[in-house]
Amino acid sequence: MARERPRPLNPTKRPDEASSVPERLDLAVLGQSPTMTAAEVAAETGVTIDQARRLWRALGFPEMGNEHAFSAGDAEAVAALMGIVDSGAVDFDMAVNMTRGVGQTMSRLADWEVATLAGRVEELEAGEHATGSRVGSALRLIEELRGPFEVMLVYAWRRHLAASVARMEAMGAAHEDLHTVDVTVGFADLVSFTALSNEMDREQIGDLVEKFEGRCHDVISVHGGRIIKSLGDSVLFVIGDAGKAVTVAEGIITVIGRDTRMPDVRVGLASGAVVPRLGDVFGPPVNMAARLTAVARRNRLIIDQATADLLPDEEFETRRLPARPLRGFGLVEPVAVRRR
Repeated sequence: MARERPRPLNPTKRPDEASSVPERLDLAVLGQSPTMTAAEVAAETGVTIDQARRLWRALGFPEMGNEHAFSAGDAEAVAALMGIVDSGAVDFDMAVNMTRGVGQTMSRLADWEVATLAGRVEELEAGEHATGSRVGSALRLIEELRGPFEVMLVYAWRRHLAASVARMEAMGAAHEDLHTVDVTVGFADLVSFTALSNEMDREQIGDLVEKFEGRCHDVISVHGGRIIKSLGDSVLFVIGDAGKAVTVAEGIITVIGRDTRMPDVRVGLASGAVVPRLGDVFGPPVNMAARLTAVARRNRLIIDQATADLLPDEEFETRRLPARPLRGFGLVEPVAVRRR
């Protein structure tokens, strides 16, 4: 039997009537006041309290006990997700897994958005349309951005979903279970970032990391690659063509290492089968790319033999370097590459 959707509850207050700053901001974003406990959400949606709490934890939030921390919107989200489970499309564990992915992605996106817009709030308060408080400007900005940004979120999700399905079909065609794909993995790492960051203030560190990630993202995206994750001073990416991977690596060295205002950079490439899981990729090529980066010279690219074997001889010249120990791989002969 399909679950009955919970009846929407009207907000008890408007943002300008809320008693505290956090309450005003929460109400402006969520559009509803919290009126339900976790037990009431479970009862309203027909799930067990343990299932409701598992979904809440999967989103990345702490246990709320018996607090009135949930709104009708939370109940509607649970009901919608459990409707998918009831239909048989996925089981509950899969639903929790997908919820965890949404939670991790949206948490990072929200932090990114707030950090980006914080400066804009300061600008608004310093301008002729100042409201008299940063909260007022934040509320106005939320009101202006919420609708259009929600449209962009759905659009971007659909676009990336279509691209992901296409990648799985194209890159996994040689694997029967489609759980493994053959790619070239790239790892770009800023040189001496820790020592450099100790000499910089927080704003300078933030600007440096933003420039590094932004420039890498542009180069990787232009050539059809995809950033898997960034760790501040390093970026992990994958691409389906070894030749394009070399082009990406050269581009990163150009926009980062050749810029005198930026630190030097090292890039390593390794090719082979990886397992995509939870938005990440796992397998020997991932580890190999990172290990190669650790032994590369400044503003240089080195690759593994598997990547060298994939490069067309008429375009690239490769040369084996002296063997060196790489953690987890023993003695390995890295390969230098250059265009003919």
